[in-house]
Amino acid sequence: MNNHQILSVAIGSLLALGLASNASAAGKKMDMEQCYGVAKAGKNDCSSNKSAHSCAGQATKNNDAEDFVALPKGTCDKIAGGVLKKSA
Repeated sequence: MNNHQILSVAIGSLLALGLASNASAAGKKMDMEQCYGVAKAGKNDCSSNKSAHSCAGQATKNNDAEDFVALPKGTCDKIAGGVLKKSA
């Protein structure tokens, strides 16, 4: 084998290991929660609380209390401004 072939085999092996680890991580379902007040404009998940828009990526301002992002459980409480309940 020449150096090019060895390098190709090594890169292929690394890619295969990466795909295998991603597949095992995907198999573990993570508990998620809706964290309000931390979404950046255009980076929200799904609709807003007061129906200002209908789907993901349509938030018009940063940290709007009506928009949420889905985060792993327990993460929202650790973010300044993050709340689990929709604003009243």
